[in-house]
Amino acid sequence: MNILAPVRRDRVLAELPQCLRKEAALHVRKDFHPRVTCACQEHRTGTVGFKISKVIVVGDLSVGKTCLINRFCKDTFDKNYKATIGVDFEMERFEVLGVPFSLQLWDTAGQERFKCIASTYYRGAQAIIIVFNLNDVASLEHTKQWLADALKENDPSNVLLFLVGSKKDLSTPAQYSLMEKDALKVAQEMKAEYWAVSSLTGENVREFFFRVAALTFEANVLAELEKSGARRIGDVVRINSDDKNLYLTASKKKATCCP
Repeated sequence: MNILAPVRRDRVLAELPQCLRKEAALHVRKDFHPRVTCACQEHRTGTVGFKISKVIVVGDLSVGKTCLINRFCKDTFDKNYKATIGVDFEMERFEVLGVPFSLQLWDTAGQERFKCIASTYYRGAQAIIIVFNLNDVASLEHTKQWLADALKENDPSNVLLFLVGSKKDLSTPAQYSLMEKDALKVAQEMKAEYWAVSSLTGENVREFFFRVAALTFEANVLAELEKSGARRIGDVVRINSDDKNLYLTASKKKATCCP
C-alpha cells in the first residue's frame, strides 16, 4: 500500500535544471550523468526512490530562510516576520527521470541561543544551503562559520553545498552587481553553487530547488550504482577546477550506458 501522496505535476523533472552562474556551479553539464540517465531508463536505481534525502538550511537570523522554504513549498510569502524556534521542516516529493524522490528541507534557527539545538539536526545532510542577505555584507561573511558548523556533523566529501543570496528584490542593479562579485568569490572558496533569489517575487526560487533536487538525486543514484557493484564513478567531493564537474572519475573513458 502506497501511503505517500502522489507527486505534483509541477514537481516532475525530465531534464537537468541548469545552474545560475557557471563561475560558481557544482557542474556545468547540460544533462544528467549518462550513467544516471541509463540507470533510470533500465529501472536500476536501487532504493533511491524510497529514500528521503535531508537538506539543511542555515544562515543568520532574518536572512530569509523560512520565507525561501515557504515560497517553494507553499507558494506564500509572509511579511510578518517570525523567528524560527529550534528547527522546522517541510517534505517535498519529486519525480526525477521517472523515479520518485523526496527531499526533507530542514529550516534551522539563526538565533545564537538556539544554535546548539539546531546543530543537533545537522547530521546526515546530503545538501547544505547557506543563506545570506544580498543587502547585508556581514551575513555573507558569516556564511563561512555557518558552513563550518554544519560540516562538523557531516562528511564534506559527501555533501552538496549551495550559497544562496536572498532578498534580491531589495537590491538595485548596481548594489547587486557589487554583492554578487563578493558572493561568487565566497562560493568558489566554499566549493558551493551560487544562487540569488527573491522569496517576495519568487524569482529563481523554483529553479533553485529544482536544481537542488536534481543534483541530490544524481548523487544518490551514482552512490547506489557504486554500492551495487557497478564500476566506480567517483565520490561527490568538490568542484573540479579543470572541468567544473562535481563527479570526478577515475577513468577518462566516457560511459555511454550502465554496465
